[in-house]
Amino acid sequence: MKLRKEIEPEFDIAEKLYSQVLKLILDYTEFCDENGDEENIEYKNLEEKLHLLTGKDMTQFNLWEWWEEDGAENLAFNISLPDPKKLNDISKNELFEIVDLIKTFEEPEDNTSEFISTFYRNTIYGNGYFKKFLEKNFKNYKPNLFNRNKDKNGNYFEYEVHEIVDILW
Repeated sequence: MKLRKEIEPEFDIAEKLYSQVLKLILDYTEFCDENGDEENIEYKNLEEKLHLLTGKDMTQFNLWEWWEEDGAENLAFNISLPDPKKLNDISKNELFEIVDLIKTFEEPEDNTSEFISTFYRNTIYGNGYFKKFLEKNFKNYKPNLFNRNKDKNGNYFEYEVHEIVDILW
């Protein structure tokens, strides 16, 4: 099953913004290497430029020390990719597909663009696009649904796809 366009990540928008966002991040880093930014003036300018470009709140991103995290490329992608939408008409089958995708991860189809292939894994795991989608659309969402958990007897377990769907639904 293919997810509806409203559910899928908007890779087309991310691809259009990506090179400009990456350049802004790298230019800022170069500026800091040469001049410093103790007053965070250029940092604030970078945040503002990126906000105007994407509409996103930049406080959720580490624009200063990206090299300690996932690298400039993944940061630029995460900033460029629009956030998931709030929808009112998600079917249980669509929910199952999303949960299954997160739990089982399959590489994208061969006919996807190089851009999508490069950042697909980041979309599923790195930036957690689909987990953010679930959090935005299902009030029973908790991050531990996708982690190892410990039962009351001290035994570890992971929820199965159908159990997560039932909890969220």
